[in-house]
Amino acid sequence: MNKLNILPPMHNRSAIIIGGGLAGLVNALQLAGQGVQVTLVEKKKFPFHKVCGEYVSNEVLPFLKSLGVEVEALHPAHLTHFLLSSPKGRTLQTPLDLGGFGLSRFTLDHHLFQLAQQRGVTFKQQVSATAVSFAQEAFTVTLSTGEQLQAPVVIGAYGKRSALDRHFNRGFFEQRSPYLAVKYHLQTQLPRHVISLHNFDDGYAGVSAIEEDRYCFCYLTTRQNLKKHGTIAQLEAQELSKNPWLRDLLRNSHFLYPQPEVINEISFAPKACVEDHVLMSGDAAGLITPLCGNGMAMAIHSAKLLSEQVLLFLNGHQTRLQMEKNYANLWQRQFGARLQTGRLVQRLFGHPVLSEVAVASLNLIPGAVKAIMRQTHGKPF
Repeated sequence: MNKLNILPPMHNRSAIIIGGGLAGLVNALQLAGQGVQVTLVEKKKFPFHKVCGEYVSNEVLPFLKSLGVEVEALHPAHLTHFLLSSPKGRTLQTPLDLGGFGLSRFTLDHHLFQLAQQRGVTFKQQVSATAVSFAQEAFTVTLSTGEQLQAPVVIGAYGKRSALDRHFNRGFFEQRSPYLAVKYHLQTQLPRHVISLHNFDDGYAGVSAIEEDRYCFCYLTTRQNLKKHGTIAQLEAQELSKNPWLRDLLRNSHFLYPQPEVINEISFAPKACVEDHVLMSGDAAGLITPLCGNGMAMAIHSAKLLSEQVLLFLNGHQTRLQMEKNYANLWQRQFGARLQTGRLVQRLFGHPVLSEVAVASLNLIPGAVKAIMRQTHGKPF
């Protein structure tokens, strides 16, 4: 009999999570809340900043409340409208059907970390997982300290890109990605209920309010664009500033930190959500293009789907093979079309001619804007 079709031993209800971003923390909370012994490995120390647009669709609110996360206690900004600008400053504005909230990853992730600690999750911070092996229905995770951890379930929640992707021989890791992202926190004078997306040549930038009278300013561009201008400062002065909305933002804002957060090699290529029996969660399973503005909600939802399947496995209600197949099917059903739509829409933006045409056309067909939003956002869960 295939060992993957054997139910797990009921005495070992434990899991190791590699990565302490949104998905990993949600997995930890959900599993620990059902009595699973959870160990989470994180290479940084909480709290910390992450490159992220920091907008979350309201679709996540019922689920977060079920985990004991009171979002309102963190004083988020409430986002009800969307504004899109072309490189020359032509705009499109529309209400957000479901709405969302703005909250920094520094604040939200730290809050989830504290909740997980209260529920008994063991954290190993400032430590990396260097290898993962699977034998006789158990995983061994080797840490950078030399320590080895064992559990019947391992979740990979380490984000967009990690050395572990090479360990798993993931195809996208060997393909150079042209994209890089830059994020700032700033203070400025903008409506706090609007999330905006501004195009420039070879990139686009998102701006939205977060907690404490601050704003998140995050943009995606290419290494080639940065190389052409030499430095991030010159890129912003010579390229982003051609868009009048971004020029005004850069000139009339107070930047709160001396240096931005930067991440390279962002890949939007399709990924497998199970690798060598390791279950991938959040961005490690698949990444939606930032212009769709819903990566945080997707990470939270993917963690929920995954945790539910893990609990069925650890409680003896399905085999490992069933867990892996069910999770892969659920993930594809929930997110496959969203990611595909995101990749198609991305081709319209970051190009000086196409983005001008896109904004002008969408202004004439408001129903198309709502259709795109419905395709890239989910329903409350």
